[in-house]
Amino acid sequence: MATDWLGSIVSINCGESLGVYQGRVSAVDQVSQTISLTRPFHNGVKCLVPEVTFRAGDITELKILEIPGPGDSRQCGDLQQTEMSIPGVGCQVGPSQNGTGKVLKKPISSSAPQNIPRRTDMKNQDIIISPQQQCSKSYMDRHMETLTQSKGFRRRHNSWSSSSRHPNQVTPKKSGLKNGQMKSKDDECFGDDIDEIPDTDFDFEGNLALFDKAAVFEEIETYERRSGTRSRGTPNEKPARYRHDENILESEPIVYRRIVVPQNANKEFCTDSGLVVPSVSYELHKKLLSVAEKHGLTLERRLEMTGVCASQMALSLLGGPNRLNPKNVHQRPTVALLCGPHVKGAQGISCGRHLSNHDVHVILFLPNFVKMLESITNELNLFSKTQGQQVSSVKDLPDTPVDLVINCLDCHENAFLRDQPWYKAVVDWANQNRAPVLSIDPPINEMEQGIDAKWSLALGLPLPLGERAGRVYLCDIGIPQKVFQEVGINYHSPFGCKFVIPLHST
Repeated sequence: MATDWLGSIVSINCGESLGVYQGRVSAVDQVSQTISLTRPFHNGVKCLVPEVTFRAGDITELKILEIPGPGDSRQCGDLQQTEMSIPGVGCQVGPSQNGTGKVLKKPISSSAPQNIPRRTDMKNQDIIISPQQQCSKSYMDRHMETLTQSKGFRRRHNSWSSSSRHPNQVTPKKSGLKNGQMKSKDDECFGDDIDEIPDTDFDFEGNLALFDKAAVFEEIETYERRSGTRSRGTPNEKPARYRHDENILESEPIVYRRIVVPQNANKEFCTDSGLVVPSVSYELHKKLLSVAEKHGLTLERRLEMTGVCASQMALSLLGGPNRLNPKNVHQRPTVALLCGPHVKGAQGISCGRHLSNHDVHVILFLPNFVKMLESITNELNLFSKTQGQQVSSVKDLPDTPVDLVINCLDCHENAFLRDQPWYKAVVDWANQNRAPVLSIDPPINEMEQGIDAKWSLALGLPLPLGERAGRVYLCDIGIPQKVFQEVGINYHSPFGCKFVIPLHST
């Protein structure tokens, strides 16, 4: 039965050391466990010797590339007709001890076996190998697998073995049929003609324009209505998800202009929430405070409310809980409070008293006057009971920069104070100290402000302050809503949950 394989074209893999050989089987010796190939190729290069013999122990894998048909000659043919494309190097063969050819020199490089299909002139018909063409397991190691080709068959042999077993019948597989001919897997995958590939680029924009999105969605809507998908409770859209600070109940649209003044405002501000806060003239602001005082909001109450709001803002500017902490005794902030002999100065003294109660080092500057206002006298009496320091000369003010300067020097009525020597000296000291400045209820005219402020605190409603006032804040001094209505102001509180809010120029 070993002679049935004579004339077959095989590929023998002898491992990485010896490489791959292809050739036509010329002899198979079952006793000595050898196989001979005529006109061999080593790694794709034709060998110098006409015949090479291999032992079963040297063979790692054996593949049958072509089986001769019933009418073909079993004599050794020329392998040059077979398409070979495996790169490699030549080999040298010498006689072995038993007289057979054996590879003596290992090749420089090796290559994995490559199955190269060969087209034959066989017609499309089913071929069954007879039992006489079976291969003995005495010189096969594991198993034989038969693969089909387009007009023939290709067999694959994994290894050889020296043990003798019973012969097994091998049945070939059939490949898919196309146009009445059997086609190999390689042809099915790579058999397309390269000339058929189009040279032009695919028009993505033109093909996308052919897609009618509206019609497709209408078709989907119609299908869902007919099939009852929506009626069975399948959600069409994702349910709305709300945050913890959002109201799930429907409410009326927000009105951002809730404060309307009787005259056109020269300047308008807005809060962080977008509410519009118009400015008022100094005459209207003075009238508002006068009506509030007539209804019981006395000057003492207003001074106290202003002092609380101003001190709260100053504590935030000084660092808040990060700075004013019992563990940070060594970081006690210093505030220089500059006050004039008027109601604005009394507001600053009230602020200084509250700051001193919160463990802030307060240095109060107030010039000496023969006669003081009653409100200033009362505030000074309360301030003297704190740990704050009062000075009347610029020389007693700190030479080093302080943490914050609170400016209450300017007044709306008493413009002659700006000509006094003490006023000019204090302004020069504040401008040279390089500390940030907070102005409480500054005047409207920018020329009346000798000290440029970084922040300004307005009372009730803001005045049309200029650029030198810095960033404007608004504090609630407790004026009731009907008091605003009495002076002709349609008022709705913009403060929300706070008593001091920032304002932004529109």
